[in-house]
Amino acid sequence: MSNELRTTRVLADIDPRSWEHPADRAALNALRKVPGFDEVLRKLFGFFGEKPVRLAFQANAVRVSPTQFSRVHRLYQEAARTLDVREPYPVFVAQTPIVNAGAYGMQKPFILLNSGTLTLLDDDELQFILGHELGHILSGHVLYRTMMVILVQLAEMGFPVVGLAARAILLALLEWYRKAELSCDRAGALSVQNPEVGMRVMLKLAGGGSRHETALGEFIQQADEYRKGGDVADQVFKVLNVLGATHPFPVIRVAELRDWYERGEYDRIVRGEYRRRGEPDEPYADDLAAAARAYAEGAREAFDQVSDAARRAMDSLRGGFSKRG
Repeated sequence: MSNELRTTRVLADIDPRSWEHPADRAALNALRKVPGFDEVLRKLFGFFGEKPVRLAFQANAVRVSPTQFSRVHRLYQEAARTLDVREPYPVFVAQTPIVNAGAYGMQKPFILLNSGTLTLLDDDELQFILGHELGHILSGHVLYRTMMVILVQLAEMGFPVVGLAARAILLALLEWYRKAELSCDRAGALSVQNPEVGMRVMLKLAGGGSRHETALGEFIQQADEYRKGGDVADQVFKVLNVLGATHPFPVIRVAELRDWYERGEYDRIVRGEYRRRGEPDEPYADDLAAAARAYAEGAREAFDQVSDAARRAMDSLRGGFSKRG
């Protein structure tokens, strides 16, 4: 569906907690309890500060305006209008074929788009990405994401500040950020208000290609197969494969978005049934309970998969012994 032929409903006064994934909140709470977290954060602030970080990210990019990347400017304005964003955040485009985007900053957030993203995605898909990045800003993710990116770069350079404590914090940051991505996929979906668009974006992030070269239904089936299939070793590798990654696999993101839609949460928000800014927080115990349920469901699913795989292995082993007998 063309962006120009569809208008979105403004989600007036929507609070970011309306779209945040409970596992995101749980992981962030856990992150803040990691020993040395506050100390490392203070050292990074003291060493880099706000201005050098902004200059480092913006030095090799073009600022979006009505006359520079006007398409991006128009779609950003629409995403911001839909999510009822009150403060303008600068958007920049950097020249690189890698399809990606990010929201950065410590006190003054901004969005950085890679030029490859503009080439691959249509208008709706690009608006989803912009809404996703606005979700990071509105949910207060940018400080920790910027910290994570700095630590990753310092670790790659072998910088001495990245000792054992900072490496442990980096792993915790990566675990949290993978969950934060699930929250902001929901913000992106709300900004464009077409449930299919977010899943199309994940398909393109996974394989590139145009819409006539791919089939979203098959990719959704692939996501289901990935989530449900495999033996014991596969379940271990699924965990190990993401330990150093900043993002969940696209198939997981498709499955999470689909679950959110099918539970009716997306429709309720679009109808206007969502938390407003300024409303009191839910009791801390309720928030923890929701997060625990999210983790428990994932753990239960993983346990069931491992159990099934173990039973299949035992049945195969018994069958082999029976034939020998």
